[in-house]
Amino acid sequence: MLLTPKMFSSWLRKDVKKILKRKDSDAGERGKALEDLRASLFNRFRSPDTPKRQQQQQHRICGPTVALTFNFIVAISIIFVNKWVLKNIGFEFPVFLTFIHYIVAYLLMALLKSFSLLPASPPSTKSSSLPLYTLGIVMSLSTGLANVSLKYNSVGFYQMAKIAVTPSIVFAEFLWYRKRVSFMKVVALTVVSVGVAVATVTDLQFSLFGACVAFAWIIPSATNKILWSNMQQRENWTALALMWKTTPITLLFLVSMIPFLDPPGALSFNWSYANTSAILVSALLGFFLQWSGALALG
Repeated sequence: MLLTPKMFSSWLRKDVKKILKRKDSDAGERGKALEDLRASLFNRFRSPDTPKRQQQQQHRICGPTVALTFNFIVAISIIFVNKWVLKNIGFEFPVFLTFIHYIVAYLLMALLKSFSLLPASPPSTKSSSLPLYTLGIVMSLSTGLANVSLKYNSVGFYQMAKIAVTPSIVFAEFLWYRKRVSFMKVVALTVVSVGVAVATVTDLQFSLFGACVAFAWIIPSATNKILWSNMQQRENWTALALMWKTTPITLLFLVSMIPFLDPPGALSFNWSYANTSAILVSALLGFFLQWSGALALG
């Protein structure tokens, strides 16, 4: 039987429709599969358990030994660098120096956030806002008064005051959380405290104002560490996520402290390349100190 052009055209249109329909069906299935995959990834990365999972991964990568060693090295380095900036460079503005530290830290965290490298925060509630504000205020007092103490006292006296922070933490945790410390830990703490006191007893230079600031610094410093540890361990905050949330609050209260604890003239300081570089190095060490301390507390 011969095919007429009309019949051939009709069969051709039917075949094309079937092929197009099959392709549309395949494309729809692929599109649905992609949408399901996208939804699965979104739920995985935005689920309430994400901060906890990130914290566990962070602890596997950076264990207690690494975090404590890193914090120990940075803590020693920043004490001498800050003392150099405050005394030898002549930057006699300890609270403003702390303010610069937190500005640099916030910019670094904003950079991490822009590349989606900043860990997610736990779901926020009204009850969780108060601890964040409290921690931000305590951090401004702790770090600001620490640098004021370092300005008016010698490194040895600064370290002597720092010794009193750990027993204060133990006592405060016993009062707040009824945590008890074993006898062996008490012995270890005593030996370390006596060792630091003996090592620094020859460098105890201080003024009356500096001594008052040093002793006033002990309480907010101990409170800061207790709150950090409590929020990371009980509420599943990661170190960087908690720093990101509390830094704006800390900056606000540091600004309010500057007129009371810093002399005037910060803007007229000699902002030469060498001086600015030393201050920025101090600020970078401040960021690493806060981060490593948070990792250790977590």
